[in-house]
Amino acid sequence: MIKTRLLYSLFLGMALLSSSCTTKENEENKKNMPVDYVNPYIGNISHLLVPTFPTVHLPNSMLRVYPERKDYTADEVNGLPIMVTSHRGSSAFNLSPYNSVKEELRAIKSYTYDLEKIKPYRYSVYLDGMGIDVDFAPAHQAAVYELKFERDGEHVLVVNTRNGELKTEANRVSGYQIVDNGPTKVYLYMEFEQNPVESGALENGKIKKDHDAVIGKDQAVAAVFNEDVVGVRYGISFISVEQAAKNLAREINTYQVGQVAEAGRKIWNEALGKIEVEGDDENQKTVFYTSLYRTYERMINLSEDGKYYSGMDHQVHEDGGIPFYTDDWIWDTYRATHPLRILIAEDMERNMIQSYIRMAEQTKEGWMPTFPEVTGDSHRMNGNHAVAVIWDAYAKGLRGYDLEAAYLACKAALTEKSLLPWKRVPNTVLDVFYHEHGFYPALRPDETEYVSEVNPNEKRQPVAVTLGTSYDDWCLAQIAKELGKTEDYTYFLKRSYNYRNLYNAETGFFHPKDGKGEFIEPFDYRYSGGKGARDYYDENNGWVYRWDVPHNPADLIALMGSPEQFTDNLDQTFREPMGRGKPEFYAQLPDHTGNVGQYSMANEPALHIPYLYNYAGQPWKTQKRVHTLLKQWFRNDLMGIPGDEDGGGMTAFVVFSSMGFYPVTPGSPSYNIGTPMFRRVKLELKGGKVFEIVAEKYGQDNIYIQSATLNGEEWNKPWFNHEDIADGGKLVLVMGNKANTQWGSDIKDVPPSVESIIE
Repeated sequence: MIKTRLLYSLFLGMALLSSSCTTKENEENKKNMPVDYVNPYIGNISHLLVPTFPTVHLPNSMLRVYPERKDYTADEVNGLPIMVTSHRGSSAFNLSPYNSVKEELRAIKSYTYDLEKIKPYRYSVYLDGMGIDVDFAPAHQAAVYELKFERDGEHVLVVNTRNGELKTEANRVSGYQIVDNGPTKVYLYMEFEQNPVESGALENGKIKKDHDAVIGKDQAVAAVFNEDVVGVRYGISFISVEQAAKNLAREINTYQVGQVAEAGRKIWNEALGKIEVEGDDENQKTVFYTSLYRTYERMINLSEDGKYYSGMDHQVHEDGGIPFYTDDWIWDTYRATHPLRILIAEDMERNMIQSYIRMAEQTKEGWMPTFPEVTGDSHRMNGNHAVAVIWDAYAKGLRGYDLEAAYLACKAALTEKSLLPWKRVPNTVLDVFYHEHGFYPALRPDETEYVSEVNPNEKRQPVAVTLGTSYDDWCLAQIAKELGKTEDYTYFLKRSYNYRNLYNAETGFFHPKDGKGEFIEPFDYRYSGGKGARDYYDENNGWVYRWDVPHNPADLIALMGSPEQFTDNLDQTFREPMGRGKPEFYAQLPDHTGNVGQYSMANEPALHIPYLYNYAGQPWKTQKRVHTLLKQWFRNDLMGIPGDEDGGGMTAFVVFSSMGFYPVTPGSPSYNIGTPMFRRVKLELKGGKVFEIVAEKYGQDNIYIQSATLNGEEWNKPWFNHEDIADGGKLVLVMGNKANTQWGSDIKDVPPSVESIIE
């Protein structure tokens, strides 16, 4: 299944789509393929937050859809989707079929439905109240529908735009929709296989034959057909209607959904087949490959025939043969999604970094983006973690982009742009304070916010900002060192220790200080900070942010006094009770779900915490924690994800941890060893080289490492370097059902952090 072909070959018209094989060959191709393990419904019911969506798309493609309904349990869908412009936004345009022109035609109709089936590459559903069978398959920038009407007579297709323009001409519909109040637009070009007997604008529930165009909000056009089966295919674009038509012509020239779906299935198998797993638990394989599928939701490739639209300057650019990617919530994805791509799709990761640099160059300020979307940089959450993505790639040997340009954009973001959450503004008085004093100041509970730039809902988040920026500064310092910028290196390396300024030695927590440098008292590390703890932290409480120093666990151990005290504090994180009933706890901390004590499996700042035992000489506890967390919270069912997945941000943790290792510190070319969930794992790396993880004495209860070899040599460290596996390699872990407290326990052999990386 591991292949050396390019991951993303485009649809090549009928040369690809009409490739045929015998029924027997088709059946053989459908056995035990990775995509067949994917269950898009996992997590469609959330514990509290935004659930996953059963997204139908090709890997990292511009065109994505999912059924539009209130939630998974809703018994109605609102029309048929055309595309979504962000990974969990509403559909831009809808297609609504009707059985008769005599019905009241609406821009978007709600349907009861049944027999829904969703694969990454195909969507089918029966609109049971209307008697219409629906079948759908996507390409990268185009898609095809087949609609079968059970009832005789004339049939109607209504196409809507929520805020834009549509027109009909012969067997075509074209137009655009304004995205998020503009100026970004998404364009549509649609063709019908059959010629309509009439078409026109939809006004007051009726078709106006003498009007072929509409413009405005919630507008629609309609076409009427005599046939019982109607084929629809379309292209989408962020450049123009003409480009949407070109995208369709390039990718699909058939109305056969099965052909397009089979081509999509092959592309998905090529992508997911970069990692092979062998094990006895089929549900575990489903969780694994579904998680891997989720990591391909973002970023998306916006290049269209060598051009792309950028939301940074709202211009169309030439891509120079380098695809342009956007739609990345870096606060989530820098932790594990980008590091995963470095291993299995490094060309794409390189192109994404080049896209970051282009985005910065397209802004008047030259700031590196934080949450780039098709509409621009929305700057959600806190931190400037693109610097971690870039340094992690460089530290692991990825080249082919302008590191100097990346450095200047990252430095500008960290020194000229405010560190305020959910804001993209120049430095404020709070930032001036930070640069002078080394921490973001907090308000006392009786103080009223006086800085107008602070988002009233997101607050200052001073501890989260200080900790996250300390890590960003460490990454920037490493780039400065690589570029020979010694003065900058020294400056930002010193700033990377700013987390110390908020460490409360009496309590062992990171504790907010006011503008006078005094700790806010009294203080409850579980509940102080208001909704989402945002007065001080962000989405999680002080128990989670106690561990938010991924670049320097060695120093955190020193601050806490000893490795033994460090592990005791870790243990207590997983044991500390909520202190209040669940309704009260989650009313205040709705993102802090997936609780094990005060640990939150459901939120990204907690993902690395189970691996921190490795740094204190107790790796068997990492093995136990990781295995337990995966089994408890990630399952093959509708509630099988504990919180906000965020398009690969959390599921990349599942992919890595299931394989048996994890990148605790993006920017450090090393991986922490956990415990494998499979007997054997194979990763296809660059050039077809293979890194293999083998679990000897594999079994459901055998979760503890007894001994190990790496590339044939005895290995007694709970980590390994990227260079150990970059050209392929083999990690053999001998497993047992009871902890071997001697393996990996030598403090001299713990994973590297700042103390051992810097000079």
